[in-house]
Parts: sequence; structure tokens; C-alpha cells
Amino acid sequence: MEFPRLVTGREMAQIDQRAIRECGIPGAELMGRAGARVVEAIHQRWEGLEDLEVAVVCGKGNNGGDGFVAGRLLRQAGARVRVFLAAQRSAVQGEALHHLEQMEEAGLQAIPLSEDLSVLNAALAQADLVVDALLGTGTRGAPRPELGRLIEQLNQAGRPVVAVDLPSGLEADTGQVPGACVRAALTVTFGLPKIGQLFYPGKGFCGTLEVADIGLPPAATQGGTTFLLTGEGVAGLLPRRPGDAHKGSCGLAVVVAGSAGMTGAAALAADSALLAGAGKVILGAPASLNDILEAKLTEVMTRPLPEVRKRRCLSRRALGEVLSLLEGADCLALGPGLGRYRETAELVRRLVQRAELPMVLDADGLNAFAGCAGLLRGRPLVLTPHAGEFARLTGTEVRAVLADPLGAARRFALEHGLTLVLKGAPAVVALTDGRTLVNPTGNPGMATAGSGDVLTGLIAGLMAQGLRGEEAACAGVYLHGAAGDLARKHRGEWGLKAGDISQAIPEAFLAVASGS
Repeated sequence: MEFPRLVTGREMAQIDQRAIRECGIPGAELMGRAGARVVEAIHQRWEGLEDLEVAVVCGKGNNGGDGFVAGRLLRQAGARVRVFLAAQRSAVQGEALHHLEQMEEAGLQAIPLSEDLSVLNAALAQADLVVDALLGTGTRGAPRPELGRLIEQLNQAGRPVVAVDLPSGLEADTGQVPGACVRAALTVTFGLPKIGQLFYPGKGFCGTLEVADIGLPPAATQGGTTFLLTGEGVAGLLPRRPGDAHKGSCGLAVVVAGSAGMTGAAALAADSALLAGAGKVILGAPASLNDILEAKLTEVMTRPLPEVRKRRCLSRRALGEVLSLLEGADCLALGPGLGRYRETAELVRRLVQRAELPMVLDADGLNAFAGCAGLLRGRPLVLTPHAGEFARLTGTEVRAVLADPLGAARRFALEHGLTLVLKGAPAVVALTDGRTLVNPTGNPGMATAGSGDVLTGLIAGLMAQGLRGEEAACAGVYLHGAAGDLARKHRGEWGLKAGDISQAIPEAFLAVASGS
């Protein structure tokens, strides 16, 4: 699987230094390329630069150097530019000083900012847009008070802001915003995307994120453990059908799910497996619910299973029948809507221990292992918990999971030798070799009951067609978010239902396969 790296601020600095020292690219040249990419992005978004009124606000470091380049090139292209420096000129050094001098030679001066921001405020009132080049990827903690006041001034001006590399005040490593932070309409980041640009709250400050190529040699960007899922990478994972394909050659997925009041979860998971391309899907559910599920599902085969009668959930006696179903199957999806009754939980634990085919474990299937996650170790599993389920599974607190989702997912996947999908905004996929992948697709409208059941079925449908667990997890997570984005396009966020996401799965496949 080939996906681009996601980096921390420190990793990006190391890549820059590798490009300079090992690949022979001068730092001033990299800075020049970065500033030029900002101007190109502005030109494209604002459909030209002639007579555009731009205020460029720069810091003293490398981010400010990018801003000096952008200011000079904007002026050369016909924009009316004013550049402001949030430091004394004598504080600017290195490559940034080189580009400040080039800007001055071109006839554009940097106006030093004092505590009196009236000159800046007057410029902001006339500006069509603002370029934020104050703070870069090395920022840690809240900006200093004087910079914090300046950032708040930029936000209050109500002008669209183009952030250079990342919005000032955003932590590149985490996405945390510990103090004042620029709210950008467009962020032009250089070389590789930064982890903090994908995680909230930071993602919400970036606006549209554009990753700009500044010509970093591949030798400088190799390595890493964190990657970004992309449509191009997922397209290479999609199962391809030969001309003589038939339902038997496209895989059989078995879904074991449902209990009284939770037939919807079972139906969504099973139907989504079909919509993902599985040739056949069999849904095993409590016997008393079979008629309901047959009415809900036309194309899915159903199998009534032994149940705890008074509770209408699966009993331990279902074990033999499920194992018999699995003899001809390619994968098992286990958990949606099963309930937490102790006998059902015992059935789940026994199934996971005895089944030898690839499995997706979700929802109440995961809850069955709360306090005994060690039983999952080494099984052919893809787990799909949200933060609450993961906290129960691991005996930790939700806030600890949310504080470091990448680290929490990576450690669990490594320790237990399985693939983990930690659902959230964004979702994270952790693999058995220590790699983690972050998903950029999806939207708030998907925060609706049943959305996770659709993901379970989607991953199972891909596994049924021969994808390995880690491949199905990566492709399934990306396609699930893409389907949600397509559903939002047609229906909006407010009334989006899990069934809308499920029905958009085939369109998501088409969009990814065609590169659109």
C-alpha cells in the first residue's frame, strides 16, 4: 500500500535539512519555492492577482521568510501589497533575512509592528485578503501575548486569510490550539501534510488544505510511521472483477448481528457488505427476528439462530450453527446490535477463538472483550471501535484515547497483532507493523446512529472479495467517508441517515476508481 507521509513539525524540519545537506538544495531556494507556491494558490483561488489588495503579516523566522517571498512575487504580479513584520528587522536572520533583503531591493518595505496596531488595522480594512506568515511548524504552546493579540486582530478583521504552511497558533504535531490561532480560509502547506492539520480542533482552523510540491527529493521524504489515506492509494486496492465473474467468485460474507430493538444495525451491516461488492451475504440473527429481517432485506440471505427466548438475543447454542455457516465463507462480521447479555458475550468470545477466517469485530462484539482484550491477540481481526468502545476494551478513559488517538491505536495494534480502526474525526487505521494511517474523508453529518454498522459491512464486503484485513480497513474507512461526503452533497448534513451513507457506497467506489 502506497500512501503519502503525514509528519510532525520536527519530522518536517528533518526532511528540510536532509534536502539541504544530503541532496544539495539551498535552504533559500526551498524558501523561494514555498513562497511561490503560496502565490500560485492565491492566483488560482482568487482568479488573478492584478489589483488585488493584500496584507502580508510576517514573523521573524522561516515562516516569515516564506511571507517575504510571497509579498515580493505578489507585487511583481500586479497586486497592491503591504508587508508587516511582527519583530524588529534586526531579529530576522538566515534565509529569511536573504528574502527580506530581496523584497526590499524590489522596492517593498516591511513595516515593523508596535503595540499600536492602527496602521495594520487600516491595511486590513482595505485588504481583499491577508497572508499569515507569523508562526511555523515549530510552534509549541500558546503564542506570546503580543502575538496572540495580533492573531486576534487578524481574525476580527473579517478578511479571508491564507495561512503559510499552517495557521499561526496551531500545533503541527497534535492539532491542539492552546491559545490564539488564525482562522484560515486556505492553508498552503509545503511538501507533506502535517498531523495537526488532520485532527480537530486544528483541522477546523485550516480551511481548505492544499499540499504544495516544493520539489523535495524522494530520498529526503522516505521513512515515517504515519500516513495519509488518499483516493489514489485506495483506488489501487479496489477489487477487480474478471469478465467471467459470478456470485460465487465474488466472495461470501457472513454477518452475525442483531437483537430485539437492534434489527437496524444488523440490516445496515449486511446490506452494506453487498453494496461493497460481496457476491453473497448471509445474515445470522436471533430466530424470532428472522421474519423482520427478511422483510427489511431482499438480496441478503438470512439464517435464524438459537436465541435466549425472553431476551431475543443469541445464545451459546448458536455456536455450532455459526461455525457451520463459516465453512464456506470468506469472512465474518460480528457484533452490530448483538446486545450485551452475558450469554451472547460468551458466544462472541468463543466464535473469535474458534473461527479461522478473517473477521471484523464491532460494537457489542468488542464489548464482549472488555477486561479481557488479551483474548484477541493474534487473531485474524479488524477491530472498529469508537473512542468509548476502545476505552472500555482497554480499561482506559475516553479522554486519554482522544488525547493521543494515533499513539493509542498504534500501541494496541502492535501489542495484539491485529488491525485496528479507531473511529472518529478523523478515523485512524493502525496496522500490525506499527504504521498508522489517517483518513481525510467524512463529515459531521455522519455522526448518526448506524454509521458504524455501515462501515463494518463495507469492510467485510471488501474482505469477502479477497482483500487482506489491513487493505480492507484502509479502503473501507476511506470509502465510508467518501460515501458520507457524497450523501451530504445530495441531502445535506442535518437529515443524513446511515442508510443514506450505505446507498452512496457504489457511487463512492466509482468516484475513487475514476479519480474524481
